[in-house]
Amino acid sequence: MSLILENINKYITLSPEEEQLFLSKTEIRHYKTKTIILNAGEVCKHSYFVNSGLLRSFTINDNIVEHILSFACEGWWIGDMYSLISQKPGTLFIEVLEDAEVVLLSKENQEQLYHEIPKLERFFRILTENSLVANPERLMDNLSLSAEERFDKFCKKYPTLIQKVSQKQIAAYIGVTPEFLSKMKARMLKK
Repeated sequence: MSLILENINKYITLSPEEEQLFLSKTEIRHYKTKTIILNAGEVCKHSYFVNSGLLRSFTINDNIVEHILSFACEGWWIGDMYSLISQKPGTLFIEVLEDAEVVLLSKENQEQLYHEIPKLERFFRILTENSLVANPERLMDNLSLSAEERFDKFCKKYPTLIQKVSQKQIAAYIGVTPEFLSKMKARMLKK
């Protein structure tokens, strides 16, 4: 069974016919490292599911500083949810960090699937709710936790990424400079 169907079956059960219909509405694409698959200012037209590889979503502020909002490794979904839902230009870039195979589900096909397989609406509602819970939690972490606590939380949330992602990207995710992260890690090792 494909990884995306395993992901869906964590929350709902599709019949073999429904699985085939769902898969017929998706598209698989292969991307090379450093490919930008969504630019800030564009309207997000797809939800992206990572079959293999690694992606990140990020924004760039007026001082040309990157802020990483999320990483998506194998078995994770990613997209610019604001733009996808509102169909207005978004603020996020989505970049491939490691050669990837990605399943694309267009907003249009997703809407069609809601009518043809109504229980998929429940699945995507659960994904949306999980995202809505995670975003304020991350915001509160950035406001209330120390850099060491944010780094520790990152390590627990993304244990496989520590070796795959650059120090610069980890720093951009937890909201510190790469130099600060390096010094902080050295202090933590001494403890």
